[in-house]
Amino acid sequence: MQYRKDKNGNDISVLGYGCMRFTKESGHVDLDKAEREVMAAIDAGVNYLDTAYVYAGNEAAVGEILARNHCREKIYLATKLPHYLIKSMDGVEKMFQEELRRLKTDYIDYYLMHMLTDIPTWEKLKVLGMEDWIREKKASGQIRNIGFSYHGRSDMFKRLVDAYDWDFCQIQYNYMDEHSQAGVDGLRHAHAKGLPVIIMEPLRGGRLVNLLPESAKELFRNDGEGRTPAKLALKWLYDQPEVTCVLSGMNSMEMVEQNIKTACENGVGCMTDSDRALVARVKEEIERHVKVGCTGCGYCMPCPRGVDIPGTFRCYNAMYSEGKKSGRRDYLQCTAFRKDTGSASQCVGCGKCEAHCPQHIEIRRELKTAAGELEDFKYKAMKTAIKVLKLW
Repeated sequence: MQYRKDKNGNDISVLGYGCMRFTKESGHVDLDKAEREVMAAIDAGVNYLDTAYVYAGNEAAVGEILARNHCREKIYLATKLPHYLIKSMDGVEKMFQEELRRLKTDYIDYYLMHMLTDIPTWEKLKVLGMEDWIREKKASGQIRNIGFSYHGRSDMFKRLVDAYDWDFCQIQYNYMDEHSQAGVDGLRHAHAKGLPVIIMEPLRGGRLVNLLPESAKELFRNDGEGRTPAKLALKWLYDQPEVTCVLSGMNSMEMVEQNIKTACENGVGCMTDSDRALVARVKEEIERHVKVGCTGCGYCMPCPRGVDIPGTFRCYNAMYSEGKKSGRRDYLQCTAFRKDTGSASQCVGCGKCEAHCPQHIEIRRELKTAAGELEDFKYKAMKTAIKVLKLW
């Protein structure tokens, strides 16, 4: 296994175990199966495990696996505070203590504000007393490192990075999100500030493997070098020195073994010209299935009405390249879970965006079409609930 340093000089395995996708039977984690897979990873050198309060049954499963095998001190444990569900610091403390009980531990190595999406949300948490609470927990040793996970635009990500003395951060990043969400600019900004960057969704939830267009799958079937979609996507990440750890939601022994092999064999500078050419061709085939030719450059931003234009088009395109459910889920995360929502339906047709678009996209027309498909009844109901309950 290869390792990269965190802010304090600790060695973090380049492959991390994302525990969200443990196999479930009848709604419950298949604990014995998960234990075999997690322990195989730990025995091979994986030392970063990531879970969250809202992953049903996962914290308890992780805690039980670590307790059964007496290996808590061998790994770095990351979990997350669903700040959008709490209204007071008493609620934060109660939730945190519940997480410690579930995980059968008395400290968390890497604690994240889960899905922190904008500055207004962070300001709200500060008013509640979050900074003092973090300071107390770090002083007591109950939290060793504090960070946040992010879904949103690159510009807002950079502002959040600069808003507090974070120890690390976690972003969605892969070869299709190079210029969307936090993107490569956000990755490099965080790295320049000395923050370790943990990568989630390196395969876009498996969609860069299982939901590739048939023409892209054909490229891999005919590849003379025998590369697989997963290996290529992970190599693309390991090649970048700004990436600290790549989380994989492994739920089979085959997946564990293959990902460990890839992590052991690839590091900074591993991408060949042939690898880059294949990534470019795969992206080309994926983009052939998109609805809007948006590159995510952001020249159309900011929108006077707060519409997340690049985010909307990315999710709209994902509906047709990865599946409607996937695109709508991403859209809900990126537009509704904010104090200042970024929905496409907020567009008033001023046209300011179109004057700056290098691709000459008819943004107003495309936003209207995208809103019609992305903002179904379920989205509208969820957005209303989020706003009423202040779940941002």
